[in-house]
Amino acid sequence: MNASVAIQILPNVTAREEKRVAVDAVIAYIRSSGVRYEVGPFETVMEGDYDQLMDIVKNCVQVCVRAGAPSVMGYVKISYDPNGAWSMEDKVGKYRLAEQEEFV
Repeated sequence: MNASVAIQILPNVTAREEKRVAVDAVIAYIRSSGVRYEVGPFETVMEGDYDQLMDIVKNCVQVCVRAGAPSVMGYVKISYDPNGAWSMEDKVGKYRLAEQEEFV
């Protein structure tokens, strides 16, 4: 794994449910890609091969339009290291553990 990418897709639709349908379609597409991913309240983070992730980003916009959005805004954050990028677990794993311990 040499990259992690965070993507936020904002479909240009007015009805709340239309937005949910379009975003759900994008998340389903990401899931079908087979990359490791995590959905958050504002963005979805993926990790894997840089070129594969960039193809997924490109396709996410098209999936959103096919799901009914006349246009879309997409915001992307990229972390790339040809020698191995930090994983999601590397970045936030210790906080997840702390949260689990709080609820025990």
